[in-house]
Order: sequence, then C-alpha cells, then structure tokens
Amino acid sequence: MKMISKTSKIVLMLLFLGSSVFAQSLDDAKKAIDAEQYQKAKSMLKNLTTTQSNKDENFFYLGWVYILQDYPDSAKMQFNKGIAVEEKSALNYAGLGVVALIDKDKATANTDFNKAMDLAKKDVEPYIYIAKGYLLSPVDGKIPAADANAAIAVLNKAKEVKNSDKSTGLYLTLGDAYRSQLKNTEAYEAYLAALNIDPKLPAAKVATGVLWKYADNFQDSETQFKQALEIDPNYGPAYREWAETDVRWANTDPKMASEKIKEGTDHYRKYLSLTDMSVESEMRYADFLIQSGDFKTLQQVATDLSKTANGNLRAYRYLAYAGYENGDYPAGLNAINTWLSKADPKRIIARDYLYLGRLEIKTNKDSLGILALRKAYQMDSTQADVFQEIGKTYYDQKKYEKAGDAYSNYVEKSKNATLNDYLAEGRSYYFAYEDQYFSKATPKPTPDSTLLTKADSAFAHIQSKVAKPIPAVTIYQARVAEYKETDRNNIKGLARPYYEQYIELISAKPNPSEYDKRNLAEAYAYMGGIYELIEKDDAKALEAYTKAREADPTNKRAQYYFDRKAAAGKSK
Repeated sequence: MKMISKTSKIVLMLLFLGSSVFAQSLDDAKKAIDAEQYQKAKSMLKNLTTTQSNKDENFFYLGWVYILQDYPDSAKMQFNKGIAVEEKSALNYAGLGVVALIDKDKATANTDFNKAMDLAKKDVEPYIYIAKGYLLSPVDGKIPAADANAAIAVLNKAKEVKNSDKSTGLYLTLGDAYRSQLKNTEAYEAYLAALNIDPKLPAAKVATGVLWKYADNFQDSETQFKQALEIDPNYGPAYREWAETDVRWANTDPKMASEKIKEGTDHYRKYLSLTDMSVESEMRYADFLIQSGDFKTLQQVATDLSKTANGNLRAYRYLAYAGYENGDYPAGLNAINTWLSKADPKRIIARDYLYLGRLEIKTNKDSLGILALRKAYQMDSTQADVFQEIGKTYYDQKKYEKAGDAYSNYVEKSKNATLNDYLAEGRSYYFAYEDQYFSKATPKPTPDSTLLTKADSAFAHIQSKVAKPIPAVTIYQARVAEYKETDRNNIKGLARPYYEQYIELISAKPNPSEYDKRNLAEAYAYMGGIYELIEKDDAKALEAYTKAREADPTNKRAQYYFDRKAAAGKSK
C-alpha cells in the first residue's frame, strides 16, 4: 500500500507539473502573439493542440494567429476543431464570427457573435476578440464607423462581466476602437485605464504613442515608445510603431524627411530582428516600404518572397506596385494579373485595380486601364483621384469631352483637386468644342454650346479664387467668349473685356515669354478687328494690328490686315 501511495504521489506530481507547463506555455504563446512573434506562437500552439488536445482555447489562439497572418480558411479549421472539443466554446464561436466578417458575411458573423456572447458567461475574452474582429478590416486605411461602433458596443457590454475591470485587453481594444474614429479623449482614457490595471504594460504605452502619432505629436509619441522599451527592451511592436511614426513625421515635415525615413527603416529592421523573420513578417515589412515610398527595396523584398517555397501569393501584389513605381511596367502588369487571377476575390482591394489601371495605361492598353481605374472607384469611393488619371489619359488621346467629364468628376469628388485641375477641365471642354467647330466630318456636327458653358464655368471658378487674374486663364476666357459670337455678321465684342485684361496683364510683365507674346498678338489682333469693324476707327485699328505684328510677326489676323491694306494701296 505504501508503494501504491508513493506511485500515486508521483503521478499526481507529474499531472500537476504537466498542467503547470501547459498554463505557462499557453501564457507564453499569448505573449508571443502580443509581441508579434507569430511563427513562434504558432509552433507553440500547434504543440499544445497535440499535447493538450482537450483544451478548446489552444485551437482558438492558433486560429487567431492564422487570422493575424491573413489565412482565414486555416483559422476557420482551427475554430471548428475547438468547437469539436468543446461544443460550448465561446472563444471559438467568436473566432468563426471573425472569419465570417472577413468574408463579408455579416449575417453569419452576427449569429456566431451572439452565440459566443451567450456562452461567454463570466469570461470577458470572447467579447474582446469579437471587438478585435470588427477592427481588423480597414477600408482605405480607416475602420468604418459602423464597425468601430459595433466593437465599442460589444466592449461596453463586456464591462458587465464580473472582474472585467481587471482586463487590460478590454481597455486596450476599447482604446483602439475609439482611436480609429479619432475620438482621442476617449481612447486616451481607455489606455490609461489599462495602465492603471498594469503600469508595466508595454502594449498600452505603444497604443498611447500611436494615439499621439495620429495627432502629429511626434515627440510625445516617441516618448511613449521609449517607455515601452524601458519596460521590455525586446518588445517588437514598439519599434514597428516607432518606424511607422517616423514615416508619418517625414511626410508631415519635409525638413525631417530624410532623417526620419532612415531612422524609420532602422527601427523596422530592429522590429524584424525581434520577430521570427517569417514570410508574414516580411509581408508586413513590405507594407511598411509602401508607406515609406521605398519601392526599390520593396521590389527586391517582393522578388525574394515570390521565390520562397512557402511564399505568400500577396508577394505579387507588392511586385506589381513596385513595378509601376520603379517604371518596370511590363513586369508590374504581369505581377498584378497573376495576383488578380489567383488570389481569393475577397482579398482583392481597390488599390489593386488602381495599379492595374495605371500599368495598363503605361503599356498602351488605355481603354482597359480606364476601366480598371473606374473599377477601383466603384470598389472604394474614396479613390476619387482616379478621375484625374482618367482625365489625363483621355486628354492625351485627344478625347477632350471625355477628359473634361473626368476632370469634372475629379474636382467635384476629390479633396485633392487644385486650380490646375479646374484649368485642365476648362481646357478639355474648350478643345472639345473647337474640335466640333473645325470638324470636317460629313455631315458636319453642330458644335455643342454647353461645352463652352462648362469651360467658362471652370475658368471663372479659377479667377474667383485668386487675388489677381491669371493671364493663362484670361486668354481662354477670351477665346470662349469669342466662340460664343455665333452670328459673325453681328459681332458684339463679347471677348473684348478679356482681351483688354490680357493686354494689361502681359504689358505689366518685364520679360514676357514667347508664349505670352503670341497670345498678346492674338489679343491686339482681336482689338484691331473691334476698332476696324465695329468702331470704324482706322487709326486705333492700325495701332492695334501693328502691336500684334510686333508681338508676333506670324499672327495671321495681323498679316491679313496688312495684306488687305497693301492690296488697297496698289489698287489706287
């Protein structure tokens, strides 16, 4: 009996040690996930799902790593295994809901999330991961308000769970949700709540640093990252966020650009050295290189990734972007077509079609390129800048009316439109009318006067926004007004005030260009016609035509005037 008792004690001790190792190992795996050491976490969790296959949470966290690495199908498989182990696994139902969200199946997501919350009872973790799921899929870099609000609602409900006030994860995620909507005060309060629970929480310091980054408070942002690294010198996310802050700083302050891009690159390399240097880490590095505008390095990284045996198909997206930015258009087009043809359609984003369109235009496939650019806008209405590219493409093709329509869409829908884009719109509509006016088609088309109206509106908008009239716009206003004189036998001089203004503006310039002189000749010649034909003032007409010829000896109106005078003199 004593022997049995001793053996039993040994067995009990081993069981105790085994459960202790499991608890520690799961905790270590979660720490690895937090540190973005995904390969390390995956290895540990794969081991745990084998050695502790009756623990549903092991399958969940392995699935979550797959989510973070952008392998939702693999994640779903693990979540279902977790449910097979424990049919009431709230965490794994939360995971299934996240996969459904990624797949844009909101109905299934809501069903799974509701089931997870029903099963959660006293466990706050399922609520946290539901909220994290809502924050996983930004559109053009921003979390939609509806998703952020859904995350906030879930987390506020989680506060009703017993001991939720001790959950740093709850408050960190709540802060992220508020931050995504630029609710900085609420976000800061949430991060502060997490720090009050655990003052040595590097993730909270980093999150606060990111908050200051988006407020362009870069010095305070760096302070937070440094404090996170004082807590844990090997906390990789601090270096990653610091690197991304450096890029934003560089884009905000041109004087700091060179220094901060270099510093950001160094910080990102440090981040990579602290992670597992996996394909996924390299993918994230590729995303950083897009932010920093280092497309030369991106092309090399993407090329290396595309050659690895376990390379992610997304490498072809990066090859396409880099190919365009580096002027390697055929290679870029080949890469984007590979990506679009092989990737899961749910993984395709508007920017992919944006680059497809650009690459097709650069490889003389203009019509296809324009269709792709329009597709990018259809997928994401924030991509209104495509209309500028469409306008330029049509303009280069001399399809002026279509160019004008594209520029009109651009100035209406984009926040980046400048007065130059209004000028492009006006010129496009002006040349569209001129093409119709001089058309040699049979039957000859009747010029569309609405094109002149659109052109005039664009030019007038520019002049209304400047302190002093712009000569290059004034000359087009004059030409538009002259075309409006449809009755050539009853000229009213509609263009006169614009040509007079142009003469005044150019005459005040100390060194007018050859372009200015040609247009000045045009203005004087017009005024000569007004004096000759309407005012019947031969002296003024001669003076105006003389000035036209002096400004540009090749001006046809002035030549015609002097040829007529010479012929009249001979006939006498």
